[in-house]
Amino acid sequence: MSDDVLAQMTEVMRTAWGNPSAAHPQGAAARAFIETARTRLLAALGDPGSLGDLVWTSGCTEADALAVYGASHAKPGSIVVTSIEHPAITAAAAQLAAVGRKVVTVAPGPDGVVDPDAIAEAAAGAALVAVVMVQNEIGTVQPIAAIASAVKRRAPTAHVHVDAAQAVGKVPLDVTTLGADSIAIAGHKLHGPKGTGALWLRAGALLAPLWVGGGQQKGLRGGTQDAPGAAALGLAAERAISAMPAARTRWLELAGRVTAHLDERGVAFRQLVPDQRRAPHILALGIAGVPAEALRTVLASRGVYISTGSACADGKQGKPSAILTAIGLPEDAGMVRLSFGLDTSADEVDTAARILADVVRELKRT
Repeated sequence: MSDDVLAQMTEVMRTAWGNPSAAHPQGAAARAFIETARTRLLAALGDPGSLGDLVWTSGCTEADALAVYGASHAKPGSIVVTSIEHPAITAAAAQLAAVGRKVVTVAPGPDGVVDPDAIAEAAAGAALVAVVMVQNEIGTVQPIAAIASAVKRRAPTAHVHVDAAQAVGKVPLDVTTLGADSIAIAGHKLHGPKGTGALWLRAGALLAPLWVGGGQQKGLRGGTQDAPGAAALGLAAERAISAMPAARTRWLELAGRVTAHLDERGVAFRQLVPDQRRAPHILALGIAGVPAEALRTVLASRGVYISTGSACADGKQGKPSAILTAIGLPEDAGMVRLSFGLDTSADEVDTAARILADVVRELKRT
């Protein structure tokens, strides 16, 4: 968390501890923080406050669940997802399939990008179409506006949902042109607190709630609202959008420092997504002949924390990674995902790149 976001969250905890639904002054104070956060997050999404509204959630997984289950329970029809979605989407779709709902899965092309026409063709008669905006493993940016437009031409009543956990504050996102009916957001991807999130919902879009309760949030999410979490998320989003133009340039420069260092050390690697097709804060590299799990473990022992993947298995369920398979990463190649934040320094990146090169060379000798 950034210091200013932490300070905002702490202020709400200390000064506005009332239930936001209560009529007394403490409740009003908590509501005021939530409404300020609403204004901030809507502005970050390009919504002047008239196109849609926010449902505050416990994170992007819950926001995805509300969209997937909510849209599927609100209307009949198939569920269309891509094969490169986060498990928050694919696991929900699998549950719906288990109870008899038709689920159609659309694969990306060899570049890791989903073809708008392919997903539109699958969307005929769909209740929901879900597409991730920035793929979480390798950072490919999907053409959401083109996909939404193609889907609406083929299935005008389909609910188009976008998982934007890795997109907000990283790539341009404007709900006035995106064409989505709902967008899921994660606070911790914006230097906000873990356990916070939101679902932007277009005005007129129909969702069934995941549970019922006291009727909070227009009946879509019963339960006492988290004023400190909402306030922190709103400020984090505002801060991320303000910093994004300069951050995007700097992140690309930091990625270049990594690849240049590996080149200088003679480490053979493949950048999995070209700069023009990826979110700038995610650099995914394929390194042949290096086991991903060993690479992750040794790097962690030296203070470098990465995400890894393999074309043959995810290490837990033995299932192929759809995105790594789609882009043709060899089965013996370890995948390294390096992520940059707003406060990542060049010195940190240089140190990490040096350690990465050392570990790769060591593992190749064993």
